Amino acid sequence: MKVLIISGTNHKGSTYSIGRIVAEKLTSAENISEVFLPRDFDEFCCGCTNCFINNETLCPHYSKLKPITELIDATDVLILTSPVYVYHCTGQMKALLDHYGWRWMIHRPDGRMFSKQAVVVATAAGAGVKSTMKDMADSCFFWGIPKTYRLGRPVAAVDWQSVKPEIKDRISAKADNIAKKILKRQGKVPVGFKTKAFFQIMRLMQRNGWNKADMDYWKEKGWTGSKRPWK
Repeated sequence: MKVLIISGTNHKGSTYSIGRIVAEKLTSAENISEVFLPRDFDEFCCGCTNCFINNETLCPHYSKLKPITELIDATDVLILTSPVYVYHCTGQMKALLDHYGWRWMIHRPDGRMFSKQAVVVATAAGAGVKSTMKDMADSCFFWGIPKTYRLGRPVAAVDWQSVKPEIKDRISAKADNIAKKILKRQGKVPVGFKTKAFFQIMRLMQRNGWNKADMDYWKEKGWTGSKRPWK
């Protein structure tokens, strides 16, 4: 099993540490890849719409984004981590996710995403973990990932070393539970009703859509007909 951790900060604090705990419960170290933001990608979307209207390769930041895209495509489990910044994910995590708008189901989702699983991790000294996890989980759903697990925790500390042992124990227990579910579903991830229903709506839209690049993509995949990415 291949696991990719995308960290919303460069430093290895509580949020990263929890993401790493989950990853190590799933696979060996050599099968874990890591991306740190903004170290590995530091660009903001400029709103040129090239990715939507024409082709994602025309994005001004395509060459810098490509290595991360390749890691995402090759992974079985994607772990997105972000500490809470003003009740939301970090700006650098949001900037990365902005660059994948063209991969949402309303545009040109990659069929491989429908067989993956994801975990979103967020920590805060206090409140905000729920809305921060939603920032990341939204993209996972609209990319087509059928199973996204959430691990959010107020840790009452500003670094992992200061987190109380009893809190770490509860985090570890939650990570164990998530890891067991992921391992059980690996290779046969069920695509739920919500994903299928949204895909169906997008399918009907793409039959007579407004964007030629998206319409051509769906027709080429056979998704406007009887084919589905999870079959």
